[in-house]
Amino acid sequence: MGGKHTFIDLFCGCGGLSLGFEMAGFECVLAIDNWKDALTTYAYNRKNDVTLCTDLSDLNPQIIKKKYSINNVDLIIGGPPCQGFSVAGKRIMDDERNKLYKSFANFVDVFSPQAFIMENVPNILSIGDGLVRDAIINDFEKLGYMVSVQVLTASDYNVPQNRRRAVFVGIKNGKTFEFPKPNKDIKVTSYEAISDLTEESIQDGSAYPKPVMSPYQEYARKNSQGVFNHEITIHNDKTKRLIAMVPDGGNYKDLPLEFQNTRKVHIAWTRLNSKKPSITIDTGHRHHFHYKWNRIPTVRESARIQSFPDNFIFCGSKTSQYKQVGNAVPPLMANAIANQISYTIWHEKK
Repeated sequence: MGGKHTFIDLFCGCGGLSLGFEMAGFECVLAIDNWKDALTTYAYNRKNDVTLCTDLSDLNPQIIKKKYSINNVDLIIGGPPCQGFSVAGKRIMDDERNKLYKSFANFVDVFSPQAFIMENVPNILSIGDGLVRDAIINDFEKLGYMVSVQVLTASDYNVPQNRRRAVFVGIKNGKTFEFPKPNKDIKVTSYEAISDLTEESIQDGSAYPKPVMSPYQEYARKNSQGVFNHEITIHNDKTKRLIAMVPDGGNYKDLPLEFQNTRKVHIAWTRLNSKKPSITIDTGHRHHFHYKWNRIPTVRESARIQSFPDNFIFCGSKTSQYKQVGNAVPPLMANAIANQISYTIWHEKK
């Protein structure tokens, strides 16, 4: 391991959370998910392929420990899906629909890492007037962890997007985790994130068509061999005409009345605002459009908005790539958490 602190990533997806921790010097010893496409991307971007494609709901961590000879791991990170968390008043560990959450907790129990990081949707904290939040905290306190929880907004951590996530952090040995301080003063805008990419598609591996236009683009391009995943979507003429009616930062309310209900969701026809961080990008529902051009953002533009560097390349069909990007935890936000963990446990400043 070369002295690096290690982690296991459960429900890892394509690896946004992992990437943030790797940027902070941590090393992944195992990443598990049940979606093959996401794991293909995960492995493609890492020299050491330590992925396992399986359903976590029935996975025995003792068997994993033995099979992969993992005797000691510093962190367990991940974001279990939360389909059963609406059951208020019950011990959620025991609810049949919370097998995935239970699996995460069981891994923490068996591996007994120094800390765990569990991320989820923000409303997990308010379900049942906080009963679910309290039950989660209680479950991990019984395993010997001091648990802190907070909703983080990605744009507070140099991510050009206002994505919000609830993050639970538990640390052993009575240490309390203080979340990284938000940077409220400087926000990376959509323009700063993607203005160096072109209106048309760019062939994978091509040189950058424009010079760097912001410090954020400098970050994105570092160690990159060119542009990848910048294949545009061709919309029909009617769609393009409607998009063209929406100004930078506008939405369906800017359309003539007869067109406002052509899509039945309130985020429909929303253009990115070039002067602000992006709204939360979805997983390919095609409701958000480029601030200037009459099309949805490409996979690469979406990845930039999520704070993936350009040398992180997405595999699979275009539809799959959009979903992988949209499901990911923004790496720069994950990196802020990882650096704070290093400081809290090992007093290592990054």
